[in-house]
Amino acid sequence: MAEQSESRRPADGPVVDGRALEEVVRFTSDLIRIDTTNRGGGDGVERPAAEYVAEQLADAGIEPRVLESAPGRANVVARIPGADPSADALLVHGHLDVVPAEAADWSVHPFSGEVRDGVVWGRGAIDMKNMDAMILATVRAWARSGRRPARDIVLAFTADEEDSAAYGSGFLVAEHAALFEGCTEGISESGAYTFHASDTLRIYPVAAGERGTAWLKLTAKGRAGHGSKVNHDNAVAHLAAAVARIGEHRWPVRLTATVRAALTELAALHGVDAGPQALADVDALMDKLGPAATFVRPTVRNSANPTMLSAGYKVNVIPGSATAFVDGRVLPGGQEEFTATLDELTGPHVDWEYHHREVPLEAPVDSATFAAMREALEHFDPGAHAVPYCMSGGTDAKQFSRLGITGYGFSPLKLPRGFDYQALFHGVDEHVPVDALHFGVRVLDRFLRGAEAREESAAQEAGTAAAPAAVAVGAAAGPGAAAARAAAGGDTAGEAVQTAERLARQDVAGGDTAGEAVR
Repeated sequence: MAEQSESRRPADGPVVDGRALEEVVRFTSDLIRIDTTNRGGGDGVERPAAEYVAEQLADAGIEPRVLESAPGRANVVARIPGADPSADALLVHGHLDVVPAEAADWSVHPFSGEVRDGVVWGRGAIDMKNMDAMILATVRAWARSGRRPARDIVLAFTADEEDSAAYGSGFLVAEHAALFEGCTEGISESGAYTFHASDTLRIYPVAAGERGTAWLKLTAKGRAGHGSKVNHDNAVAHLAAAVARIGEHRWPVRLTATVRAALTELAALHGVDAGPQALADVDALMDKLGPAATFVRPTVRNSANPTMLSAGYKVNVIPGSATAFVDGRVLPGGQEEFTATLDELTGPHVDWEYHHREVPLEAPVDSATFAAMREALEHFDPGAHAVPYCMSGGTDAKQFSRLGITGYGFSPLKLPRGFDYQALFHGVDEHVPVDALHFGVRVLDRFLRGAEAREESAAQEAGTAAAPAAVAVGAAAGPGAAAARAAAGGDTAGEAVQTAERLARQDVAGGDTAGEAVR
C-alpha cells in the first residue's frame, strides 16, 4: 500500500462507513455487468473485470499487479502490509469468472447487475463477485480511515476457477509464487452464510476442508462386428456393466476430523447425542439433524457418479470401443480406498484413468483463525452459531495449497429465511440481498483487523451504552432519538454503534451522510 496521505490518517468512527456500504453494492453490480463467462477449454475473458478491480485498488493507494496467463485471461494480486510484519500473511482470494447463463431462462438479464427491491441480480451475485466486491469495499475503507489489518493481507482475484484454474490460480502458483511469500492461510468462497435450520436456529457453516476431485475416463475395448451376430466381447456391454456397478456402489463411511467436528457441533445444537455409539451409525445420526444434515451428508464418504457415455456410430454396428466419464470425489485420506475400489468396480474389461485430478484439503478447526472467523460472525448475528464443515466440491484453495497455504471457506452473508443459497450456485435468477453484502463487509473488517477491530467495537459499544441519559436531554434532535433507540436494544450492538456514529457524523459534517463526511 502506498504511504498514507494526511486524508488517510487513522480517524475516529466506524471503519465500515456509509461509503463502504454503498460501494459494496455498486461494485457487485458493476462486476456482474462485466460478462466474464467461462465456457471451459480456454474460452473466457476476465481482463475487463481484472482492470476494474485494479482501478479500485489503485484509487485507494494499493498497488495491484495485473497478470495475464493468456490473452484476456487476467488475474490481479496486491499486498497490504499489516500491523505486525512478523506475523504470517493471510491470502484473501476470489475468482472473477462465472459459469454460462441463458438469458431466456432468467426473469432478470443475467448480466444486468440490476439493483431492485434491496437485491442485486445477475450471474456472479453469489458465485462470487459478491465476495470480490466485499473485499474491495473493505480494503478501500481501511485506506480512507488509516486502519491496517492485523497481518499482511495478500489479495488475489483470479481467472478460470470455474474450469481447470490453469489460467488463474494454477498459473499464479506456478509462475508467481513469490507474490504469496509468507502466506500460511487463506479465505475464499463457499462458507459463512446463514442457514436457517429451524425458526430459531441459525447456522453459519465455515468450510474447513474440501473433498478431492477425481474426474475419470473409462475405456472399454471389444470386438467390433455386425449387430445381428452373437458377440460376447461387446465393448458397450463391458462399459455398461462397469458403469452400473459404479453407480450402485455404496461407499463406506469415513469420518475426517472436520466432518467429525461438524457432526459433533450440529448434534449439540439439535440436542442429539453424538457419542461413540451414535457415530457408529452416522446415517441414523444425520437423520436426526433435520435440514442441517445437508452440510455433512455428501462428505462422510468418497463418491463416484457416472456422468457421460459415448459409443458407436450406427445402430447395427457393434463398436470396438466405448468410453464413459465419472465424477469422483475423494475425502482427505481416502485416496487408497478410492483407487482400489475403482479397480474392482471397473473389472477386467474396462480401463480407467484420471481425466482431471486435484487433492483433498483439510484445515484445523481448533485454530486461532477459525476462532476469529467464528467470533466475527457471531458478533454481528448474536444467537447464531458458526460450525465447521467440509465442502463436497472444490475451489482455488486446492491450487494455493501447493504453496503450503491452508484454506478456509469464508464469504460472509446474512441471509433471510427461505433464501436457498446452494440452489443459486450456477442456478437461474442468481441474486444477493443488499443487507447481506453490508453484513459481509462488517464481518470481513472485524475478522481481518482482529484485536484492533474488537477493541474499537468494545469502546464504541461502551460509549453507546452510556449515551441514553444524554440523548434523552436532547431528544428533540433526530440523531439523539435514533441513537437512544439503538442503545435501548432496537438494533444489534453493531448496528447501534453504526447508527450512533453515523448520526454524530451528520451533526459534525452539517448534515452530510457518513460517507460524505469521510470524503
